[in-house]
Amino acid sequence: MATVPYQKMVDEAVGATKSVYNVIKEKRGGTFTFDHCKPYVDAVNKMKPVEGQSKEVFDLHVKSVNAHYDILTGLTKTIRPEDDPFIEHYQTPPILEILYEADPSFKDAMWKFIDAIAKNKALIGLESVRRYGGMYGLTCVVDFALSVGSVSNLVNRILRQMDIPKQHKQTILACKSWGMNTSYGLGGAFRAALESGKTAAEAEQAEVDTLQFIYREPVAAQAQLMDTHNLGGHGPHSSFDVRKYMAQYKEKMKPFVLAAFEKGVHPANITAVPAFCVGEIGHHIAQSSYNMFKDDMAFGIYEAMMDVFANTLHAGLKMNAFKSQWDVLAVATGAPACATAYLLWLDAFTVPMVVDLLTKRFHNYCAMNPKRGEADELHNADFIDIISRGEQILDIEPIGSGAKIKGIPVDLSPIDKHPVVSNPQRYTYPACAITQRFAALMSMADFPCYLTPECTTATLMTNCIALNPAVPGAPVRGCKGCGVCSLIKRNVPYVKGALNGAKGYCEWNLAV
Repeated sequence: MATVPYQKMVDEAVGATKSVYNVIKEKRGGTFTFDHCKPYVDAVNKMKPVEGQSKEVFDLHVKSVNAHYDILTGLTKTIRPEDDPFIEHYQTPPILEILYEADPSFKDAMWKFIDAIAKNKALIGLESVRRYGGMYGLTCVVDFALSVGSVSNLVNRILRQMDIPKQHKQTILACKSWGMNTSYGLGGAFRAALESGKTAAEAEQAEVDTLQFIYREPVAAQAQLMDTHNLGGHGPHSSFDVRKYMAQYKEKMKPFVLAAFEKGVHPANITAVPAFCVGEIGHHIAQSSYNMFKDDMAFGIYEAMMDVFANTLHAGLKMNAFKSQWDVLAVATGAPACATAYLLWLDAFTVPMVVDLLTKRFHNYCAMNPKRGEADELHNADFIDIISRGEQILDIEPIGSGAKIKGIPVDLSPIDKHPVVSNPQRYTYPACAITQRFAALMSMADFPCYLTPECTTATLMTNCIALNPAVPGAPVRGCKGCGVCSLIKRNVPYVKGALNGAKGYCEWNLAV
């Protein structure tokens, strides 16, 4: 078994994550241009496999980031905020098409899955109705786990019944979880059809047709979605030509996709690794983040989180506390989650209070906005997951873990010592400064990618997958104890057999 390079993993994760932070620190409040993302590209280019790690897996990550940056800087100077959420959805569609061409057996399996979508019309209609009506409450439609109401949950349930090779099942499942095959979220076509006056039966068929389209012609489907999306009433995508982007990306990435395939990297990893790493460029480093972090308290929270994250990882190295590659990932994401819960406690908020607030708000939002987008609440769901996990870590033993992860104390001192975060009275009416930190933190309930940064997870997952390239790394095959199911028991159908330690209602232990 290969020796796990803990120091290297921490150095690469901290390097990539801090490169994003440094750009935002310098540029916040200003005007975004794509060349601002060069420091992140430079940090990614320092990622190297060591003995026991697959070079081909690292190429999928590093070459994808470089291709993404080079293509975008050749097509445009900037991106409007309304277009930036989709920037990481243009990679998996071309990669899927490369795999269709390279592996006829996979294409054959995918076409059988496309046929199975039509055969499961009743299930698709049921899940669409449950999402449309808000029965599941807050859901993350594109969750990287098999959570209730997610695309991956539905896809897994269809695949389980099918007689196709397991590897192909795993690839199909991965390409709409960590891999992002188009921007489509379950129920979108169903909702649009109903709200336009179509019958429920017609809406159900529209949903089936759309799901089949995104798998049969992923590049064309993504382009059509961008032609027709209308985020915030601001019209379709207009920042650059998405068809040119995907054509160039396919050409640039084809040799690395084929090399990984020939070397035995699981196709599930081939669809997922290149997509999850590019979002810093034009999304997490973007005009939207520059605008959000104009607020000194919001930026102060982000800044303190970066030190909590880095300090705790380095403490783990000094303690020799990491026993597997997954321990590094657990600490990297758990430390800022713990710190987020700590921030709530500083203003006398608890996690159940926030869950109650956001859940009530969600149901009222459903009533007031029947045409809402399928992804509108996904980051609120992520935020609830973060704070739920964080409070479980933070709380005293045996209720919680006593602010420790894998025996490593979470360093919360950067919060207490931060000149802005520790002095909320300077940012409001000084005698009543009891909700300023909470108010700033709530801005990140819509954008929690700075609390548990995605580039951290992407960097560490590439390191983990490179140690076991033939094993699918996505979606998460474990119960994440998601807050929306663990804290509020709704009328959600429990999966028979999902009892092996599962806290919620997802299908993690029934994954293909």
